[in-house]
Amino acid sequence: MEEIRILCGSGGLGAGKVSAEAVAEAMRLEPHFISADAGTTDAGPFALGSGQTNYPRESVKRDLRILLLAANTAGIPLLIGSSGTAGIDAQVDLVMEIANEIAVENQIKVKAAAIYSEQSKEYLLGLYKEGRIRELVPAPHIDEDVIRSSEHIVGMMGIEPLQQAISEGAELIVGGRCSDAALYAAIPVMNGFPEGLAWHAGKVMECGTQVCVKAGSGVIFSVLTREHFIMQVIGKDLRITPQSVAAHSFYENGDPYIHVESSGAMDLTNAVYEALEDGRVKVSRSVFHNAAEYTVKLEGAVKVGYQSIVIGGMRDPYFIRNFDTWLLACRNSIESSVADILKLKSERDYTLVFHQYGRNGVMKELEPEQSLPREICLILEVTAPTQELANKIAAISRQPLLHQPIPEWKGSITSIAFLHNPSLLERGPVYRFAFHHVALPRSKTEMYRINHRSIG
Repeated sequence: MEEIRILCGSGGLGAGKVSAEAVAEAMRLEPHFISADAGTTDAGPFALGSGQTNYPRESVKRDLRILLLAANTAGIPLLIGSSGTAGIDAQVDLVMEIANEIAVENQIKVKAAAIYSEQSKEYLLGLYKEGRIRELVPAPHIDEDVIRSSEHIVGMMGIEPLQQAISEGAELIVGGRCSDAALYAAIPVMNGFPEGLAWHAGKVMECGTQVCVKAGSGVIFSVLTREHFIMQVIGKDLRITPQSVAAHSFYENGDPYIHVESSGAMDLTNAVYEALEDGRVKVSRSVFHNAAEYTVKLEGAVKVGYQSIVIGGMRDPYFIRNFDTWLLACRNSIESSVADILKLKSERDYTLVFHQYGRNGVMKELEPEQSLPREICLILEVTAPTQELANKIAAISRQPLLHQPIPEWKGSITSIAFLHNPSLLERGPVYRFAFHHVALPRSKTEMYRINHRSIG
């Protein structure tokens, strides 16, 4: 095999943006496999903590149908990674269930493999006691209690579990949490193509048309040889340039040249990006350095508590001029009432956070523009151990926010207009990421379970 042709069907499976027309056009170029990333931590820890997906089931099915039928018709593998957003076991099962529906509805049979990346807490506790869990920088504190209290913990797979499933005959891989680039590097590397080029191609393809000068609806196609890879975009009004490809090579990484994966690191220090005819880009001289130790990035989520929020707007210039002193008086009044009525102390038993949109709601204390706005959207965020407590504190907060006086006003006043009635909204459980650590497994695949099945 002198070249291997790769199709990125989507940079975010389930967003409902897979282009059937672009996929059909790309299939005429005869790709050897299709890959699509289906998850991210960019959206926060909720999907990992709760098990819910970022995208509705219907949009996942819509996107997956296009890619699965294209792959099945061509007789090539389809690799899905980070299924269901966070890649926990239940989300892998959900995407496999959807794939089975598609296969049944279209009267096809597919050899499928689910790769599970959710980790047993007992297994991780064993690694922790042996000193085989190491922190990255910066990292939150972890101990045995953090491991036990985490809702879900996943290990980000590299190419090895994907290669095993392919070698065992899988035509469809529905993978748990997975390195984005590994979805594209696995098959080329197992076919003897240079690791540096394979990983680099995966790095710039994994977000789909985000590698373009301006993102849109389409697909990314690459041809990988022993000396380089050539990338092109298929889709209306889309184009890539050496600059856009190089820029995406540096995307989401602390070091612009060294990108660490489980088995080693891409080194893009000497990579060359060249413009070709017809808007294609040629990339060469990317290398890969194998690691002395195999590591697996851990991602886990811990439940922080439950939240209620109150949203209101104010426009009165008197209140806006006195906003800081007014807000401090509101906080003191709320905390005093909660202590008196519920016998709870702020910061120990619950937290109050105020967001001031229109003033510094985005940048907080870093906001350089300090001029007075015409209006402010104030959001009070209450976090407590139970939803009932969060609701009660939010309800107690209503009156101080509504009628806390300022010196310029006399008599009964109203400071804020609440957006909703009732004013409090339940946010439900909230989570935080608990790990910025790597595990050192005893083998490259021991942290993953592969389940082969026939669907359709």
